[in-house]
Amino acid sequence: MRILVVSQYFWPENFRINDLVKEWCLKGHSVTVVTGIPNYPSGHVFEDYKRSPQSYNHYEGAVVIRTPMVTRGESAIRLILNYLSFIVCGSIWGAISIRRQNFDMIFVFEPSPITVGLPAILFGKLKHAPVVFWALDLWPETLAAVGIIKSQFGLRLIGRLVSFIYNRCTLVLGQSRSFLPSIADYCDDKSKIRYFPSWSEEVYDSSSVEAAPEVLQRTDLFNVLFAGNIGDAQDMPAILRAAESLKDNSNIRWLVVGDGRKYEWMKAEVESRGLQRQVLLLGRYHIDRMPSFYLHADALLVSLKRDPVFSLTIPGKVQSYLAAGIPILGMLDGEGAAVISAANAGLVCSAGDSSKLADNVEKIASMSADARREMGMKGRNISQQEFSRSGLLEKLDELLEEARTIYTDAEVRR
Repeated sequence: MRILVVSQYFWPENFRINDLVKEWCLKGHSVTVVTGIPNYPSGHVFEDYKRSPQSYNHYEGAVVIRTPMVTRGESAIRLILNYLSFIVCGSIWGAISIRRQNFDMIFVFEPSPITVGLPAILFGKLKHAPVVFWALDLWPETLAAVGIIKSQFGLRLIGRLVSFIYNRCTLVLGQSRSFLPSIADYCDDKSKIRYFPSWSEEVYDSSSVEAAPEVLQRTDLFNVLFAGNIGDAQDMPAILRAAESLKDNSNIRWLVVGDGRKYEWMKAEVESRGLQRQVLLLGRYHIDRMPSFYLHADALLVSLKRDPVFSLTIPGKVQSYLAAGIPILGMLDGEGAAVISAANAGLVCSAGDSSKLADNVEKIASMSADARREMGMKGRNISQQEFSRSGLLEKLDELLEEARTIYTDAEVRR
């Protein structure tokens, strides 16, 4: 199959679309990716890319088309310009770059913004191919949740844009079951909506790696590891409040691996609160390095701000954490919390409840190593049952074939 992937983010940025493209290439598909300049999550172009941009034009057998765009920067205005520039440049530059190619499938990866669907719809029209849209974020709900757009008029306009995109896709895939009703609100044809979650990444098998040398190894400490994007949605203030309340407990250490729009804020707060010994900000590392950091972890932390839209989300790191076989500390609501609790894979508190998070840290630290190991294994078991990479990628193959059939039948009827 000839597949065109449209994603604002792609390797060397760390997203599951990288793994998916690699898998498709291994299966013999011809894959082309239309994407932007790597600058997520810091908002600045990766230094390695600056030095040698031509080195990033191919990935595991796929051709990568990089469109010009405004980087995210650190302000709301820059973020909006980032989104708009990918629509315009992605559509024009992408269309020119693929003008001599034909495709059987257009696949859209959307962790945010939903506007990534606009170039994809254009390419679908130009290439007479079905468009499959994988929604990992909900618009306009997320814009309201993080305060980017506050006016009801603005949110209604974005809602019309969402409807425009969904209604021109052959299939719309939602990353959690709770997403499906919201997608249905903006999709005229409900029969095109499918549930398709993220899978557990196999890279988190730590059996053949050594512990990250960046972290001083101490057997007398209980390490809580947070890995991933450090942004507004992750509610870093609540995490710091929990860390500060445990400041006098010298056995608790917080390891933060990642980067994002709140990184510099968090760095300043750690210093101003005198938490340098308790909270280690380790920066961003390639996804292949993550197992070495996981070896330091006694518990893995996932958090989301309190908001109805975030309660519908299963953060992608939940699947990765489950696969790691390490107990999970969750500070979030809704479906993400339910997955952890139902599996008995860790301890969960409500979003924003820093006091309860601190209590849960002490509670899980007081457990025996065997009890924590059993908790981690329960997480791994549910990972294999519900979020198996091989099973979900096989399901995705079926969904793509279904989309081809639906599109072909619709073309015949015209």
